[in-house]
Amino acid sequence: MNRIIETERLYLRTLNVNDAKSFYLLNLDKAVLKYTGDKPFDSIESAKNFLENYDQYHKYGCGRWAVINKENEEFIGWCGIKFTATKNEYDIGFRFFKKHWNKGYATEAAKSCIEYGINTLKLKEIVGRALKENLASIKVLKKIGLIYYQELDFERNNWVIYKTK
Repeated sequence: MNRIIETERLYLRTLNVNDAKSFYLLNLDKAVLKYTGDKPFDSIESAKNFLENYDQYHKYGCGRWAVINKENEEFIGWCGIKFTATKNEYDIGFRFFKKHWNKGYATEAAKSCIEYGINTLKLKEIVGRALKENLASIKVLKKIGLIYYQELDFERNNWVIYKTK
């Protein structure tokens, strides 16, 4: 497996088609998607198609990575830095199965991604955004060292944006 980052409890690797079932199941949970604006995949096959066509790694040298628990090799979610060409920005994102919430995994994975982005990819700035009512994600953004930048109203939603220093 292509390990990109390793932390005390986790490793992050590129997503691949073998992750389709986990990727599909992660996006089935309404609580997981509550603050994302994303829709669940229609099927495992549609998740597989998404993963087959995911081009962030080749285009930008980064992307969302599978987060794997080192203790038992379980896929527990994803985290990583994605480039959005229309905004000309890199952003940190994370999504974990609900049973893994409140264990520090999002903070551990996201912090390591920020360090990787700054130290290895030499990115000048990484943003994190969350809906204003998504207090758990905002807490993670603060814990990983991002600084409040602005509030933004977009499509009738209140977003907050945080940035690296």
